[in-house]
Amino acid sequence: MSDTEPIDLPHVHSGKVRDIYDAGGGRLLMVTSDRLSAFDVVLAEPIPNKGRVLTAMTAFWVEHLGDVIGNHLLSTELADCPPAVKDRADLEGRVMLCERAEMLPVECIVRGRLTGSAWKEYKATGTMHGTVLPLGLEESSELPEPVFTPSTKAEVGLHDENITYERAVDLIGAELAARARDASLELFSRAVAWAAERGIVIADTKFELGLVDGELILCDEVLTPDSSRFWPADAVVPGTTPPSFDKQPVRDYLDGLDWDKTPPPPPLPPEVVSATSARYVEAYERITGRAFSSWPGVGA
Repeated sequence: MSDTEPIDLPHVHSGKVRDIYDAGGGRLLMVTSDRLSAFDVVLAEPIPNKGRVLTAMTAFWVEHLGDVIGNHLLSTELADCPPAVKDRADLEGRVMLCERAEMLPVECIVRGRLTGSAWKEYKATGTMHGTVLPLGLEESSELPEPVFTPSTKAEVGLHDENITYERAVDLIGAELAARARDASLELFSRAVAWAAERGIVIADTKFELGLVDGELILCDEVLTPDSSRFWPADAVVPGTTPPSFDKQPVRDYLDGLDWDKTPPPPPLPPEVVSATSARYVEAYERITGRAFSSWPGVGA
């Protein structure tokens, strides 16, 4: 399912992966497609069941971490959705009925390993989001402790901008920034401990937080392969980039082509598509201990 068939509800927003609709009564319906982006370009080929993995993973984490912070997820069952979608078998397992929240204008990123844009900054300046780090760290090194590194939400087509904590305070106020930081760090620490027992390193993740009636809650996807870097623990070697449980096969394939990373993207071979789908499913099953085949809509 690369693109959602038309849904007879007011359309609110479509991103690279999700389509959001007004479900009425202060609720939103989020539909997670199988679309995949690489290098900020949406690829033509859908990744089978990717949307269901992201939905299933989010449902697991909000249940597992519900004592840390509330969340906006009301249901992942089609039967609980508006009549316009109740009989849509193609949406089974990929819907999230949610409370509408006032979203914070910052991305709540937590980093436990030095990788990605943080590694690039450290190589250049010895800092991460402007904070000086110890000398001698290598790529994928574990940080002394997890660090809250917020970013601003970019307009469509632009990259998010890393900001300092002080800048986050300027944007949302000291009290709310502290609450967001503390909740994000606790969520991350709990998730890291859970995943470590299952042979997976969570290098970093991005949380989306919002307010409902003044209460700070967790929104959108949570600790999925799209919002986080999951690494096999036995493949983490400081000084290297470990393989990720996500679109790593796609990135590896595209990096080997003479492509300038602008649209239109090159087609993906079937074996790359199937390998990517398998990695998403493996991440879900290893972290949750649940069979993905039991999730609604799988195999339908």
